[in-house]
Amino acid sequence: MNSVTQSLSLTGEAGVIEAVLDKSSEGSIHGTAVIAHPHPLYGGTLQNKVVQTLARAFVQCGWQAVRFNFRGVGASSGVYDEGRGEARDMLSVIQQLAPDGPLALAGFSFGAFVTSHVVQALAPARSPEKLVLVGTAASRFGVAPIATDLHENTLVLHGEQDDTVPLSSVMDWARPQSLPVTVIPGVEHFFHGQLPLLKALVARHLRA
Repeated sequence: MNSVTQSLSLTGEAGVIEAVLDKSSEGSIHGTAVIAHPHPLYGGTLQNKVVQTLARAFVQCGWQAVRFNFRGVGASSGVYDEGRGEARDMLSVIQQLAPDGPLALAGFSFGAFVTSHVVQALAPARSPEKLVLVGTAASRFGVAPIATDLHENTLVLHGEQDDTVPLSSVMDWARPQSLPVTVIPGVEHFFHGQLPLLKALVARHLRA
């Protein structure tokens, strides 16, 4: 399947938000997926391999995918804000590129933490049709709980051997919510060598 990538310059409260839009060059588009990258202070950008893999899975399943740089990353204005301003950045992207229609949200690591708070901020007016959280940074940040009525549409993926975010911390976050976690045996935080498996698992969730 052929896809096209378009560079975008959006507006956020800190100024410019650098973004790219990935979509299929053929067929109709089901909706818009907005994907959040890992920690800005540790090399996280919209070009992260896991973030790109998530975008490819969404495009393969008929969505257009938006990847964007948080404030202070790449060409995005501003400075790191511990997740608060980053959540508002993501909300700005949604407002500008997906103000209505089917919406999906996804995040990796720090981006999963930010995405959880964006879901909370959108409720109850709007719920994502699909939610994907990968390597959720539950050991380092206060990840928001996922509303029970969203569980069926939510995929939480974590590597068994994640040494950046221990699996136990994600289980501690998920357990009180009875939120299922899909654990991938032998995989670490950045899914080295396992990106095709990650893509396949996300695509399966999106088609379900």
